[in-house]
Amino acid sequence: MKGRILLLDDDPELCSTLCVRLVMEGYDVRTASDGRLGLKLYHESPVDLVITDVLMPEMDGLEVIRVLAGTPSPPLIIAMSGGGDRDLGFLVEAAEFGATRTLPKPFLLEDLVSLVKELLSTLPHSSA
Repeated sequence: MKGRILLLDDDPELCSTLCVRLVMEGYDVRTASDGRLGLKLYHESPVDLVITDVLMPEMDGLEVIRVLAGTPSPPLIIAMSGGGDRDLGFLVEAAEFGATRTLPKPFLLEDLVSLVKELLSTLPHSSA
């Protein structure tokens, strides 16, 4: 296994597409449709990387990033958000809150895979 990833997005189609692609790359991927469930899954079994949408119900991605960044060994975090100037502002906030990298939507699937490989390759145990 190349690494453990938690994917948080309230768009079921996008979440499924990203999950399938990352699993095909050899990653262990778990998914959640909102921030509360995502944090619950993370605390049950921490991961190497969290990929989170910024705008979600229950608890948004900015709050998830803030909580995870405050943990003793925070995971790497990719924050993603839809187009438009307002959403780009959310990505700036995500970086300020502790996101390792940000990715504006829409993006090419290969760009996300490359970013995941790049980030996970920085971990000592990773073979991404």
